[in-house]
Amino acid sequence: MRVDLFDFILPPERIALRPARPRDTARLLVVPGEGAFADLTVRDLPGQLRAGDVLVFNDTRVIPAQLEGRRGDARIGTTLHKRIDLRRWQVFVRNAKRLRPGDTIDFAGGVQALAEARGDDGSWTLAFLGEEPVELLLERAGQMPLPPYIAGKRPTDADDKADYQTMFAARDGAVAAPTAALHFTPDLMAALAAAGIGHETLTLHVGAGTFLPVKVEDTADHAMHAEWGTIAPEVAARLNAARAAGCRVIAVGTTSLRLLESAADDVGTIHAFAGDTAIFITPGYRFKAVDGLMTNFHLPKSTLFMLVSALIGRERMQAAYAHAIADGYRFYSYGDGSLLLP
Repeated sequence: MRVDLFDFILPPERIALRPARPRDTARLLVVPGEGAFADLTVRDLPGQLRAGDVLVFNDTRVIPAQLEGRRGDARIGTTLHKRIDLRRWQVFVRNAKRLRPGDTIDFAGGVQALAEARGDDGSWTLAFLGEEPVELLLERAGQMPLPPYIAGKRPTDADDKADYQTMFAARDGAVAAPTAALHFTPDLMAALAAAGIGHETLTLHVGAGTFLPVKVEDTADHAMHAEWGTIAPEVAARLNAARAAGCRVIAVGTTSLRLLESAADDVGTIHAFAGDTAIFITPGYRFKAVDGLMTNFHLPKSTLFMLVSALIGRERMQAAYAHAIADGYRFYSYGDGSLLLP
């Protein structure tokens, strides 16, 4: 499909620079497969679901994956994307033209990394030097990797260390937050439980590729970056049992949805999973594992807007976004949410 079919005009003032406080006071646009949209708040979520439904959260934890350094007199900015092994990461580099294989980059706090090789996709492999665990080095030298549409408008600060982390964050490895889950609070989870709505967690370590623009004219020519994820056997079994009982599996975030769909077979059975996924979902895709999605509002012509268009219909999604823009919804990572129920 043509990428320009997924374009829309978003006024810059609709981009949220801070989250709602409390988190669950964010607005929620309910988009059914047909019929009227509903303008609610996230606190209204329990009333939009049915007893027995299961929400699926991503428990990845965002690491301080943005590093600023120098190679000689050149400034080098790096964003970690995907871990390769204990000391090596695939990264995206700003000012990469000043970098050569074998160069050493000096970061803050005495942290150093060796630029090993440049990949065909423009990313680099960095090997962190020394014997300290890389996690400690990142805590010393790194910053929270705010999305470029926020970082370009204000600097990262102390509030972002908490704001850009979900209440489910437990497993280090993401360089971007699974932002739909940022809306959840202990009070909201208690209300969901009281309504008979269950929840499960999986892990998908979101990579920096989620922010990369689609540069081709046709979706068939776009290559997704791989991300690592895992679904425990017992989680898969409980999700399959819920669907067999007639209940719905609702993914919280596109990351959860993509991993569930990667783990499902052609008849819709979700299997245990551990490995990479580069699934790219566009209109025409037949969903196998999920019955709905809670997600934030996404960028024009992005792979994530293509995904939600596949779930609910492109024209229906364009209409929902037009409604959200006209009604003052806040967009992107720190913005409001939508509940898609095809």
